[in-house]
Amino acid sequence: MSAAPTRRRHWLRIILFTAVWIVIIVVALSGLGILWLRSAAKSALPILDGDIHLASQGAPTLSAPVTVRRDQHGVPHIDAATQEDMFVAQGYVTAQDRLWQMDAFRRNANGELAEVMGPSLLRHDKAQRMFQFRNTAHRIYASLPPAERARYEAYARGVNLYITQHQDSLPPEFHLLHYKPEPWTGADSISIGMMMVDMLDTHWYTKLSREKIAAKLNNPKLESDLYPVGSWRDHPPTGELLDLSQPHPQPPGTSNDEDDERTVTRTMPVPDWPTPMGAPSMRGIFAHGWGSTNPPIDSCRDCTPGSNNWVIDGKHTASGKPLLSNDMHLGLNEPNIWYMADLRAPGYHTAGVTLPGMPFVIAGHNEHVAWGFTALYGDVQDLYIEKLDGKGNFQVADGSWKPLNVNHEIIRVRSRKDFAYDVRLTDHGPLLDPLFTRDSRAIALKWTLYDTTLNSIPLYGLNTASNWTEFSSALSQWCWPTQNVVYSDDQGHIGYHAVGRIPMRSAGITDKPVLDAVHGWQGYIPFDDMPNAFDPPSGFLATANSRVTPDKSKYPITDEWADPYRAERISKLLQGRDNLKPADMLATQTDIYSEMDQEFGHRLSYAIDHTANADDQLRKAADLMRSWDGRLTTDSAAASLVTQARYALRIMLLEPKLGAEDAENYEWSESNFAVEEIVMRSNPAWLPSAYKDWDAFLADAVRRGMIIGHATTNVSQWTYGSWHVVDIEHPLSNFLPYVGRIAGTGEQPLSGDTTTVKQVGRSFGPSQRFTMDWNNIDGSTENIVLGESGNPYSPYFRDQWDDYYNGRTFALPFTPTAVTSNTRHTLRLLP
Repeated sequence: MSAAPTRRRHWLRIILFTAVWIVIIVVALSGLGILWLRSAAKSALPILDGDIHLASQGAPTLSAPVTVRRDQHGVPHIDAATQEDMFVAQGYVTAQDRLWQMDAFRRNANGELAEVMGPSLLRHDKAQRMFQFRNTAHRIYASLPPAERARYEAYARGVNLYITQHQDSLPPEFHLLHYKPEPWTGADSISIGMMMVDMLDTHWYTKLSREKIAAKLNNPKLESDLYPVGSWRDHPPTGELLDLSQPHPQPPGTSNDEDDERTVTRTMPVPDWPTPMGAPSMRGIFAHGWGSTNPPIDSCRDCTPGSNNWVIDGKHTASGKPLLSNDMHLGLNEPNIWYMADLRAPGYHTAGVTLPGMPFVIAGHNEHVAWGFTALYGDVQDLYIEKLDGKGNFQVADGSWKPLNVNHEIIRVRSRKDFAYDVRLTDHGPLLDPLFTRDSRAIALKWTLYDTTLNSIPLYGLNTASNWTEFSSALSQWCWPTQNVVYSDDQGHIGYHAVGRIPMRSAGITDKPVLDAVHGWQGYIPFDDMPNAFDPPSGFLATANSRVTPDKSKYPITDEWADPYRAERISKLLQGRDNLKPADMLATQTDIYSEMDQEFGHRLSYAIDHTANADDQLRKAADLMRSWDGRLTTDSAAASLVTQARYALRIMLLEPKLGAEDAENYEWSESNFAVEEIVMRSNPAWLPSAYKDWDAFLADAVRRGMIIGHATTNVSQWTYGSWHVVDIEHPLSNFLPYVGRIAGTGEQPLSGDTTTVKQVGRSFGPSQRFTMDWNNIDGSTENIVLGESGNPYSPYFRDQWDDYYNGRTFALPFTPTAVTSNTRHTLRLLP
């Protein structure tokens, strides 16, 4: 035998032997890593029973013992002798379950993620520094009244007591990233509140986007088609008695007549805004775009932060007492954005959802009043094109020059040198970095957030109000974000008020960057002139982010509203009905019928029927769509056909006029309605020249939708849930995949879409569901998406998921008797 084959076999054995050992080592290391992670997670599980002394080297802790009872879902019911002790306990207990999330939230808001997660987050941090969130939070905190500041300080003290006691048993994320949390401050809590403002009130990029799209269209009528202001489907919460069987007039300025040349003035397309240096967007990771640098989640074209809420007076309920419901639509992540809690001390007893890192209850109820929020979409930002002299000065309105203010920011970057970043500011606000706008002009952002006279966060007033007078007095101090608030109380009253400081502009709302001082602000819309209602004749009030102003409104709030379908459906399901029960509220919150989708299905079927070259698969699709009930169930093939056809249709409609890039980028809160009007009216100006008529175009949209969506050969087996899924993941899953496998839900079939009351996307949807029943306060329901704990080894990590996913809910005990009977764990926090 020759030596060559012998040598080859020898080397093959060496290679095989080496490969086997590499596999063994990798598997062993992976196993050890998982065991280590499991050990770290278990060591971080909080103590839920017994006594804990909150000792602190001479610093005050508690004035008296605090009792923390946890119910069957691990929800803490905190009972304290003083309100200060209660807030200390709230900070401590929230840190037990959500400390890493709290730290991640404040780093996200303050632009400090790169310090622990590396250079891929540098761009994100630069954006946060540019928008001045940390500096603004410190300014607001310093301006709070002393009594209010003391509540934030008490909460921070509780967080820090937990951090101090658990330096060796921190949540596993701290171990994975090899760092420890800095002490908590009251200003950190305000920073987390700024994230909510940023998410709900940031729309400046729509003005840049519309400017670009308008220039390409060069046609005011076509532009107005893409950007309607409200719709004939709207149901403003005026409380008037309406005949819902009759068509509704269109709001002013929304006529689609062919000879109407009026243009509207706001949009919300996706900005040309990349994620941080190719990494996943941390804003999207933490809370569905909590921040202005990123568009809505890529996997959900029409997902925009919003919510549903409504309130019904006792004349229409089975019990004779009001019912109030609220489900806030945000990004879905692990852990949940909300943390449920029940806080009790003399003069204060409030339960509902809290924001980890902030004291108080954000939405919920106390012993006398209940409330819920939806986003108002108020226009609180303008862009100004500034004139610079290249020497560090900008020109003011009178023609003189002033030096730019410069904030010198230092951004710490893991494994890299600190990064120096200068933020330049004019009298209007910070100059947007061209890196983010891709615009060479000097553009300043003016925002109500930067107004140094606005510093009020009246959550304490909402939490402690006992009637409409006290509640609305607190609401009158609300600065941001702009919101719709519904209200009910134990005396049988219901109400609604739009809140937030919205500028009055003598030249009206502007839809593009402006050059002149004519577009300045002249104060804010008075609180009493904001949309509102109290004990209306209809006994019913509802909002779902669509238009809330009546046809004749004294002050413009915004030109951008959400699609009207959710508000319309809620009104049709509930308004005018009697004998309503809490079960009817849950059925409405989880409703998955879409009138718009069903109408589209009928129109698409008609188009196929009247197209000569329709093949057997298309004709089968037409049969499925024409007989569809409009419910987007996971087993529906018609739902797949209609939704995929709509996605394809939009691009086919826009691409000939905007080009491929801008057709993909066009996104706006009322884009579904815009496309519906164009299609249902068979607007000839929009029919692509490649098609002889609308039937041929729509039939081809169905065909293309099946291709893009990878439809099965037998289209009746192309079920909606086979591709339309929910997948909730831990923020670190994009960086450390095995974390996702341990913590995430994985892909689950998902019913509903963005036009149903149950507004959903892959990682977007109702972030909680709440119904207040004044007939049975202990039967009032509240549940979040996954669970109270952020620790995968806690029994309260994902114990709420089955109820949430399957459209069920449960009661949140409130009275001392109910809390005691539902207690599973009792912890005493001692001085």
